Amino acid sequence: MELLAKSNPRTYLNEHINDCLVIFRYLQHNFPAAAKIVSDINFWEVLRLAVIFHDLGKGHVEFYKLLNGEKDHQWDGQRHELFSLPFVDGLQVDEEIKKFLKLAIAAHHKDINTLNDHISAKYGSNPLGSREFEDEFGKVNVPKILSVLATEYQVELSNIKPLSPKNFLYGYKYNKKELKDNERIKLLLLNGALKHCDHLGSAKVDSLSHLTGGELAFVENKVPVLYDHQYESSRSVGNTILISPTGSGKTESALLWLKKQLETTGQGRTFYVLPYTASINAMFERLKAELGEEKVGMLHGKLQEYLYSYLEDNSETVSKTDIREIRDRFKSIHTPLKVVTPFQLLKHLYSLKGFEQGMFEMAGAHLIFDEIHAYSPDTFAHIKFLIKYVIEKLQAKVFIMSATLPSFLQKELESITQFRIIKAAPSLYKTFNRHRVVIRQGNLRDIENIDFIKQRLEAGKKVLVVCNTVKNAQQVFKELSPLAENAVLLHSAFNGEDRSKQEQLLSGDRVNLLVGTQAIEVSLDIDYDEIFTEPAPIDALIQRFGRVNRKREKGICPVYVFNTAQSADKYIYDEEIVSKTVGLLTEISLQNDGIIEEERLQGYVDRVYTDWNEKSKAIFDGAFENISHIQIIPLLVNEKAEEEFYKKFDGIKVLPIALKERYDRYILQEDIIGAERLKVQIRKRKFAQLIKEPHSLFSSSSATSKGKSIPCFIINKVYSPDLGLLFDEQEEWQTEIL
Repeated sequence: MELLAKSNPRTYLNEHINDCLVIFRYLQHNFPAAAKIVSDINFWEVLRLAVIFHDLGKGHVEFYKLLNGEKDHQWDGQRHELFSLPFVDGLQVDEEIKKFLKLAIAAHHKDINTLNDHISAKYGSNPLGSREFEDEFGKVNVPKILSVLATEYQVELSNIKPLSPKNFLYGYKYNKKELKDNERIKLLLLNGALKHCDHLGSAKVDSLSHLTGGELAFVENKVPVLYDHQYESSRSVGNTILISPTGSGKTESALLWLKKQLETTGQGRTFYVLPYTASINAMFERLKAELGEEKVGMLHGKLQEYLYSYLEDNSETVSKTDIREIRDRFKSIHTPLKVVTPFQLLKHLYSLKGFEQGMFEMAGAHLIFDEIHAYSPDTFAHIKFLIKYVIEKLQAKVFIMSATLPSFLQKELESITQFRIIKAAPSLYKTFNRHRVVIRQGNLRDIENIDFIKQRLEAGKKVLVVCNTVKNAQQVFKELSPLAENAVLLHSAFNGEDRSKQEQLLSGDRVNLLVGTQAIEVSLDIDYDEIFTEPAPIDALIQRFGRVNRKREKGICPVYVFNTAQSADKYIYDEEIVSKTVGLLTEISLQNDGIIEEERLQGYVDRVYTDWNEKSKAIFDGAFENISHIQIIPLLVNEKAEEEFYKKFDGIKVLPIALKERYDRYILQEDIIGAERLKVQIRKRKFAQLIKEPHSLFSSSSATSKGKSIPCFIINKVYSPDLGLLFDEQEEWQTEIL
């Protein structure tokens, strides 16, 4: 009997092991920190053994019949990984290493809870608990496997014990809290690395790229004369905080820092962390243009989740065509530099599906955080804990940059570890004076204010208008766009497909009216003549101002701030902070012709944010306390937390009902990214409101060509490619979709 691992294409067991060993060697090169983190064992040798042993249970005769297409097979949905475990007992290695090997191998497809349920269902009827398993193991072609191990991998075994894994796996579940901290990390990294090897090997991925310091030399070529803070960043080794003005080359500083880390401390994934989707897309395109698409990727959570689930459920029967598609999709996930939201990293702390792979990727990683001040107290608490965890447990290095980091937030960060603090030179700040603040009475929507903006457009000015809510942005855009030759609306209520189109329009210099929300505040390389903005906290306004006269080629440009907020703004920003900001800017507007002195920005921020306010501090402390007590248990997926996590942190994605037919076609074609790009992300508060509205929101699902059901929420509101989701306009109720 042959030893088969896959049926289509027909792949022998040793072929699959060798495919996985190719990935193993790339991981060894690309993640050297793993062996330093797990220093009490030879991590790479243990992983090599895990790769060799993980699928030996496929030597079962009934599994062979299944893959060979024999209809009379009696495999009956057994788990091949369980039949791999007795072979580990035959190794001449330390018992502790055997334990970790067996756990990592057992859980390389399903988590321990699922395996325990499986054992109870398949083998639990026999009160002895092991007889049926022993009988089944007797159908494994042990002599053939031993021959392959000896000849192909120079591994000799003795004293194989075909005992049921029931007690071993149940013991892990019920004693999981007794795991020591270093044991948890060991299992996380070992299982995560094994899953990477298995998934990528199954997808026939034959190479994994890495980033070198030399590939980042383009930064110095583009910026032949570095600012002082850029030079200091290029020399800094380890955790660093940079504070410098908008438009002063913070991104280049971060890349110069990264170049130094790669040259000094070695390989590791890089995660470029940004708060808004628009800024993520813009940064992705910017870095991809310099480094190439094989080096830079964006984390598509649903694609990654789908690929992992698909391979776990169908790894033996995946077709040649599927393998090609999966290989190409995995390449987009496994780039050495990823542009992400913090939530795509935070989810691993909650043990959501794929968390072991995620933790492995953060071993020795380089994390770059841009504008870390932009998050809520709850999210900032989680980010602080993430930074603490990856520095202390995973030997990661962190670079944090901001134009406006309140001192009390900086103190929170410095309580984690020692950071090197780099600040732009005072002489540089003087050359960055470029804005004159003008306080306009009333709110943005007042007729006289809208008329004034129209006059500025008619005078030929490139105008940026920033609103605090999507609804206001949509209404303002409808009023102003007829007067603009090229107008763009940018906010969070577009789906991914249309948002990308809007962002592409911004890449040139033709747009003379941009109306947006907070989505324009971070990492968008745009430059306007004037800004009209609703009142917001000082740090948010400074970011908005940074989109005007960015290159300092226009002298001193006016930045207009309205002194009256819309009633809905109180749900977005703290009213006291906004009131303090307007008061401060009014004071500035009456002095020195209203010119904003960049070197005083930190002082302005600290005047508004003297410290945490009582409510925000309570939220922050509560969130940090809660997550500090979280226990990350390897091999146990927290399925209950998944939906709650996405609702809490990453918003909820909904599908406009008018796009359901297109969505179904994408899902049928297994194009998960295409399908996800049709969805709109909405806030948790908005989702809760919609649930209470009759006929506004309902659950649905779509089936892939392979019969896998993909659930989604359908929203029965009008969607416009030009305006986005219109929450006040109901689509005609379509009962046939239910």
